Amino acid sequence: MADTLPERPLDDLLEVTTPEQFKALGHPFRQRLLFSLGQRPATISQLAAALGTAKGNVAHHLKVLRDAGMVRVVHTRPVRGGTEQYYQRSARRLHVAPGHAGATAAMLGAVAEEIAAAADEPLLELRHLRLTAAQAQRLGAALSELVHEAEDAGDAEPRYGVLVSLYRQGDPPTA
Repeated sequence: MADTLPERPLDDLLEVTTPEQFKALGHPFRQRLLFSLGQRPATISQLAAALGTAKGNVAHHLKVLRDAGMVRVVHTRPVRGGTEQYYQRSARRLHVAPGHAGATAAMLGAVAEEIAAAADEPLLELRHLRLTAAQAQRLGAALSELVHEAEDAGDAEPRYGVLVSLYRQGDPPTA
């Protein structure tokens, strides 16, 4: 991918609230596109090569993300009678309001695909704890701070995905 493109600063946070945004998050491949565009702008051809799929597939899913305001064109350049567009994610972080199981399922599906293709054995732990509301709030704040304060080491270093979740389990069914 090009190294000297003029990048627009990412918005810090995009609140996912519209039907178009939920539709955009409803497909794991669109999640993978968002992950791929998290570091630097890329063209449809670059994304297709990186993700191992057809350019038409990438173009279709980018259109859905662009219509939802989740990606934007940040640079264009003329190529052989056409215009090549470089896409970038609109925001560094997405916040999906609670209660949208479809978006959550799509996001977890995309992460599962990334984990399956990981170069090293991933760290994946699940632990269930009994916590007070105050303990859960403190733990959630500490986890969020840990992830958001982590520094990016730069383009020369490998990329790592970080998934953090704290959720209150539903009550077990009664017999």
